[in-house]
Order: sequence, then structure tokens, then C-alpha cells
Amino acid sequence: MIHPTALIDPSARLHEGVSVGAYTVIGKGVEIGPDTEIGHHVIIEGPTGLGAKNRIFPFASIGLEPQDKKFHGEDSKLQIGEGNTIREYVTINRGSEAGGWLTQVGNHNWIMAYCHIAHDCRIGNQVVMANGTTLGGHVLIEDYVVLGGLTAVHQFCRIGAYALTGGQSMIAQDIVPYIIAAGNRAKVAGLNYVGLERNGFSAQDIDEINKLYRIFFLSGLSKDNAVVKMRAELPPTNHLNRFIDFVESSQRGVCR
Repeated sequence: MIHPTALIDPSARLHEGVSVGAYTVIGKGVEIGPDTEIGHHVIIEGPTGLGAKNRIFPFASIGLEPQDKKFHGEDSKLQIGEGNTIREYVTINRGSEAGGWLTQVGNHNWIMAYCHIAHDCRIGNQVVMANGTTLGGHVLIEDYVVLGGLTAVHQFCRIGAYALTGGQSMIAQDIVPYIIAAGNRAKVAGLNYVGLERNGFSAQDIDEINKLYRIFFLSGLSKDNAVVKMRAELPPTNHLNRFIDFVESSQRGVCR
């Protein structure tokens, strides 16, 4: 399962069923979980941990040091979960001091060719990053987000669960859950109806989310006044609580 031209540091731990392609380099402090497939010409540096059943395609560079001028060779880490697909020429950097020395990618994500995940990013589960998507440092991507091709996300921004960005979008503020955002700088372009339906939201769920969407984005109220109105007029569902918690914890302001 290990091609004879692959270079693997003696300290690296490869669990049962791992395959490694030609001319791949796996460095010190790397641990790769069972049944993970590493293509040819891949570079993985450590400390980096990968869970089970990941697929890494040719020319990906995983776990290299952060592109941060404040970094001076300290121990930092990249942790990747299980079942992820990481396509050609993807780059994922380790963490830095300001982010707790950790970059983290969850489970069952689809990361297409030429994407970049910078230092200290946190990627949830079931995320799709289309070709050429670029995340600045300290970005948070919640579960079930879809990022259109060539999306660029400014450092420290957050994108809420079940949101969708249009292709070539530039994200400079937080994107709340459940919506579509597009443009440079991105603006809200509607509710992500198709994404919600595909992910099993019922008609009642979508109706509840549509009501909070209309208050927050279409009422003409300020952010704070819209939150007050939502709390007064809508039942305290999980969808409402997720939305309000996200808005109230925003540091960069939310895209409207």
C-alpha cells in the first residue's frame, strides 16, 4: 500500500489500510487514520492528524507552517477528521499562536481543487468548498455550508450553518445561517431554500426560518431592533436561537 518512492519519516504513524502514492512526502509528527488514501506527489507535514477514510488527491500540501509573519517555527497543529475529500493542489496550513496553535477540519467535507484553508481556521462538517475558494486566517465555517467557486473569505469572518455563497464572492462580514450571499462585497441574496430542502428541513422548518429572515432583512429595522422584534413575535425554536446567537456574537458585523 506504500509506493517505494514515497518518503515517510520514521516518527509518522500510519494505521491499517493507509495507501500512499508515488513521490509523496510524509513528515515528522504526522498520524494518518485507517483506510485513508494519499495520492501521488502529496506533502503532509506535522504535527498533523488525519482521521479515517480521508482521500487526499495529487499535489495537495497539508500541514505546512502558517503564512503568518509572526510565526517563527513554534509547534502548531492541524487536525483533520474523517471521510474528507481533499482534491488537487489544496493547501491547508497549521495554526498559529493567536488561534491556539490549531487549524481544524471536521468530517465529510468536500474540498475541491486549488482551495486554501489558512492558519487557525475552523471548518465544520459536510462543508463544500468549490474550486479556488480561499479562507483567510481565523475563519469559522459552520456545518453544511456551501462556498461557491473562487469565494474569498476575509480573516476572522464566520459563515453560519446551511449558508451558501455565490461564485466569485468576497466575504468581508459574517454570513448568518440559512441564507445566500453573493457579490463583491457580498450582500444577502435570499434564503437558501434549495439547501434547506436538500438537508431535510421540513416545510414548517422553512416557514419558520422565512419569518425570521423577513424580519431581519426586509423590515428595515436595525440589527438590534430586528432581534427584539424576532424575540417578541416568533416562537423560541432552535432555528431562531441559532440565528440570534450567531448575530449577537458577531465581531465583524453581519452581511445584510
